Amino acid sequence: MTKNVRVRFAPSPTGPLHIGGVRTALFNYLFAKKHKGTFVLRIEDTDQTRYVEGAEQYIIDALNWCGMPFDEGPTEATLSTSTGNYGPYRQSERKTLYKKYADMLIASGNAYYAFDTAEELDFHRKDHEAKGKTFIYNWHNRLKLKNSLSLSTEETQAKIDAGEDYVIRFKSPQNQTLHLKDIIRGDIKIDTNILDDKVLFKSDGMPTYHLANIVDDHLMEITHVIRGEEWLPSLALHYQLYEAFGWEAPEFAHLPLILKPTGKGKLSKRDGDKMGFPVFPLEWTDPKTNEVSRGYKEDGYFPEAMVNFLAFLGWNPGTEQEIFSMDELIAAFDLNKVNKSGARFDPDKTKWFNHHYMQEQNDAILAEQFKPIVDENLNVIASETKQSHPNEEITTSQAPRNDIDIEYISLVIGLIKERATFVHDFWDLGHFFFTAPTAYDEKASKKAFKDDTAEILKKVKDLILHIDDFTVTALQKDIKGWITSNDIGFGKVMMPLRLALVGALQGPDVFDIMFMIGKNETVKRIDNVIKVL
Repeated sequence: MTKNVRVRFAPSPTGPLHIGGVRTALFNYLFAKKHKGTFVLRIEDTDQTRYVEGAEQYIIDALNWCGMPFDEGPTEATLSTSTGNYGPYRQSERKTLYKKYADMLIASGNAYYAFDTAEELDFHRKDHEAKGKTFIYNWHNRLKLKNSLSLSTEETQAKIDAGEDYVIRFKSPQNQTLHLKDIIRGDIKIDTNILDDKVLFKSDGMPTYHLANIVDDHLMEITHVIRGEEWLPSLALHYQLYEAFGWEAPEFAHLPLILKPTGKGKLSKRDGDKMGFPVFPLEWTDPKTNEVSRGYKEDGYFPEAMVNFLAFLGWNPGTEQEIFSMDELIAAFDLNKVNKSGARFDPDKTKWFNHHYMQEQNDAILAEQFKPIVDENLNVIASETKQSHPNEEITTSQAPRNDIDIEYISLVIGLIKERATFVHDFWDLGHFFFTAPTAYDEKASKKAFKDDTAEILKKVKDLILHIDDFTVTALQKDIKGWITSNDIGFGKVMMPLRLALVGALQGPDVFDIMFMIGKNETVKRIDNVIKVL
């Protein structure tokens, strides 16, 4: 590419950022970094009636959490490092620019003033419907309507001077065929006779999306517009606006929709609520209703996992590789490998990615995240134990451990994380490392507890008490040796021993559990189960 690549992500601050928007930002980011270009964040907030407090900061926080920091945007840090005079990066701070460009289109004959009221336009729509027709404001009827093409110059100016409400509409050409290009969708032909004269500017001094978008992209020297499929119907107008201004148009690429898990229809928040998964990167609290929407971060997803699964929603590297770091995505990304058809969202696949990244995480870092969950659960257990035994002294083996440190938690995680998808899974997978079982799985007990189980466990306990070198190796050697020398089935010993330690037939190696909880705790748990046999 001969030009320095400049792309922009241009969301509206009307609420939380949907993962479809995050996917759009990701593809822009990957493309920019692949070509050593610039990733711009522009906030499109011209419609102040839909502005939501906190939404802009949410967008910035979401991009940063995903590892996609923008090079230029509305923050002080990026303004000070911008490579050119491209700001401001909020459209509301650029509104004085747009009237000049709207006037340029009026002067060149590519746009005109229209004074039709909403009531008048509604009348025309209903009148056309009654006749089995569709009302389109364009060459078919513009001379029959109230605008500067049907009025004299003097009449038009008089209305403007009188403060009459008006809009500026683009004058869509008649009997032309537009030949448009899209990197993903190829060549597109559009008959201009079916296009309406879109509103570009309103009498309140604010541009519509179409005018502001084109002017900003031109002034910010955007080379590639990578956006969602929903903007494809606007492509014809945007190409015509570039032509009307005499500007070189950027290259366009319209990304496929992200579809519901069923594959039918666009993914929505309702789908997430119904099927139990978030559709926003971060948790969002609606400032008006205080309704809380779930976020991938708060649900326990790693940002690397989210980026990885979003990359595959519409893009295919052409290889069998599925796990990509951000650097690997940047190196492999190619807009020509983005599909035209919609990409079905698969909640189970997102969990698969997160499970993979869980295994890659440092145990010490995971321990820091898991410790609050441990503390919370232990506090609940302590409170419930006290309430259920108000007049009894709780034995050490019944009480939860209160000496848990990060190093211990880290070791526990190393033993159980292979089966975990989220940090909050650790408690279910390893609660017995922190507190003794108070009940024993009924089905497992029927299978493991026999008439001679109590006597066997007493002998195992005695053996354990005489093991001085309380290590996994020594425990395994002595206990397995004892079982073999006494010609006892391993299941008759190991199953009840596991139930005593865990409360169920689950968990990592029994000898690892014994080593972790220590000799005293191991003996106490065996005593507990002997009491109920």
